[in-house]
Amino acid sequence: MPKKSSPSSDQDLHLSLLRAYIDSANDGIFVVCDEMKFHVANRLLVSWLGESEAVLTTHNRRLPITYFFSDDKTRRLFVERFKEVLTGNPVRFQCRLQPKHGEPRWVEINMNKVGIEAGELVIGVVRDTTEHMEMMAVVQHYARYDDLTGLVNRREFEQKLKELFDDAKRQHSRHVLLYLDLDQFKLINDTCGHMAGDELLRQLSSQTREIIRFNDTFARLGGDEFGVLLEDCSTDLALGIAEKIRQTIGAIRFRWKDRSFDIGVSIGACAITEKSESPADILSNADAACYVAKDNGRNRVQLYFGGQDCFSKRAEMDWVARLTRAMEDKRLCLYYQKIFPLNAAKANAEYFEVLLRLVDETGTIVTPGVFLPSAEKYNLMPAIDRWVVSHVLSRHDEWWARRAKIEKATDEINISCSINLSGASLNDDRFPAFLQEQIASSQIPPQALCFEITETVAITNLQRALSFMRELKEIGCHIALDDFGSGMSSYAYLKSLPIDILKIDGALIKNVAQDQTDLAMVESINRIGHLMGLQTVAEYVENDEILKKLRDIDVDFVQGAGLHRPELL
Repeated sequence: MPKKSSPSSDQDLHLSLLRAYIDSANDGIFVVCDEMKFHVANRLLVSWLGESEAVLTTHNRRLPITYFFSDDKTRRLFVERFKEVLTGNPVRFQCRLQPKHGEPRWVEINMNKVGIEAGELVIGVVRDTTEHMEMMAVVQHYARYDDLTGLVNRREFEQKLKELFDDAKRQHSRHVLLYLDLDQFKLINDTCGHMAGDELLRQLSSQTREIIRFNDTFARLGGDEFGVLLEDCSTDLALGIAEKIRQTIGAIRFRWKDRSFDIGVSIGACAITEKSESPADILSNADAACYVAKDNGRNRVQLYFGGQDCFSKRAEMDWVARLTRAMEDKRLCLYYQKIFPLNAAKANAEYFEVLLRLVDETGTIVTPGVFLPSAEKYNLMPAIDRWVVSHVLSRHDEWWARRAKIEKATDEINISCSINLSGASLNDDRFPAFLQEQIASSQIPPQALCFEITETVAITNLQRALSFMRELKEIGCHIALDDFGSGMSSYAYLKSLPIDILKIDGALIKNVAQDQTDLAMVESINRIGHLMGLQTVAEYVENDEILKKLRDIDVDFVQGAGLHRPELL
């Protein structure tokens, strides 16, 4: 018969199996008493702590687990969680082990209370989370800092700005924001490439950081724009720091391969006080002051003081933001104004010009004269032109379809839709291809389209305008030279421009009924246009007296609020 095992041998076997189990675990395991002193520590935890289990658990000399936390904050955290476990609640928390004879590591500790005959014990499982925490630290670093320069990024900068704004409101303290914009960065990027531009930003950031006070915030806000938050700083001291930054950057002689460049920076400064309206307002004010510095000659410091220059710049920049939001929110819309032929033979044809409008945040219709100057200055016109073209040419409603059928049946084009194009679009190498693609995919025949380019734009970009016009003419579109007579007029270059229509500037038209000189100028433009085989259009016809004068001198078409007020297309 097999020999029966004794109770003591069974107990020894169970203890051996339990010991083997905890020593084979992939996590650290400990058992401590209510005084947080070790009773058990598995092999992995012992290796982490750098002490033998015998040292940890020797009778009357047992070490508390808090011995292996190096700072008071972590010890307090562990004690608080331990007390919670003793009340019967399991806990889980993160902390940092930092033993004297082992490697520091981040761990997650799970603890539960158990009751045995000898008393209450706490069992803990310790999981190494060092790799995860280090990865999270990297992610958090990139969330707060610019990868190229190592400076604080825009998101973190704006958070710090909000803190200083709140502090100024609560404590009546005073801080200053500096907004920096490099003056020659685009030249370096365009001539030497982005690697050169990146190297310049690194050098500039490194040298400028040495000037910034220890408690101040230096950030890269995007591209070649930087921000500095000067804490507890008077305006005079801030201007002095700004000037030192300007001189430091101005002294940089950037070299790339066989080329060298002088660098300049324009700086706008804005105080952060209890009277400041919002963090966004402070940043916008400093940005506006920076642009005033650029307009005044660049490479200088400008304090935002609320003067007319700063107010005007703020208004321009506000419109840029509002226009961008309007495009995102689909608050741009198209109107049209009829163009009337004075020649009875063309009375059955339909002519109109497409006009852009913006619906502001209150639902008010805003005319382009209010927001287009800002759009032109801050390079939004290519996007706006694309929006207008795509929305006009993608229409497939009954109105367009009916006219397309009529034109196809009669083989005549009895409609002309005029669309304005900006100088920025003429200078965009990709715009002609975009425009031709839109025309090709539209049901509107090219012969029904007329693209208007102002006289100023055409002459300023003459070669580009010539190439652009010829491409459109080749596919059958018409070209109108808009605002002719607005100041740069020269009849000589008209011979070289492949245009079909001459639109006479409204500034001349509005006074033809009272001013003989204006009438003579309009008559001259009209006569020359006819001699060159061009059709003429008079804009801004506001009343019957003007209309009569234009009819008398044989202008071909008229347009204006006195004849038709713009309507939603």
